[in-house]
Amino acid sequence: MQITVNVNGTDHTEEIEPRLLLVHFLRDTIGLTGTHWGCDTSNCGTCVVWMDEEPVKSCTVLAAMAAGHRVRTVEDLERDGVLDPVQEGFMQCHGLQCGFCTPGMLMTARALLDRNPDPDEGEIREAISGQICRCTGYSTIVRSVQWAAEHDQPAELAAGGAQ
Repeated sequence: MQITVNVNGTDHTEEIEPRLLLVHFLRDTIGLTGTHWGCDTSNCGTCVVWMDEEPVKSCTVLAAMAAGHRVRTVEDLERDGVLDPVQEGFMQCHGLQCGFCTPGMLMTARALLDRNPDPDEGEIREAISGQICRCTGYSTIVRSVQWAAEHDQPAELAAGGAQ
């Protein structure tokens, strides 16, 4: 079947098998490998992307279900060579070790901060509760999101007043 999905602001029209998962569409069909694939069961959260501004686990969404929708991946966080505050926070506070869960954590954290610019520790932990990190023990991830919240600014200001 043929589908068109807008990914990071660009329309991608492709012929796919109806059973193709969104994570495989992103990675294998259009070559965006930032989204990681971990479990195919919705347990680990490494594959989180946004579909129409809502975080979804792309291992449980068929690519066909994304047709006609806007998908945002981790590749879209950095703008014009400037890291998103969430990305910077993970660097500053050592929120990653092996990096496998990081793309999903970054997308989930960005969604949280867009909804709640000043989350407390409990709200951060609840937001990332659907994600598994086997390396950090989560405390550095929480600190990374807190750092990002302290250094975040509206997109208009980050882009120099224009979007």
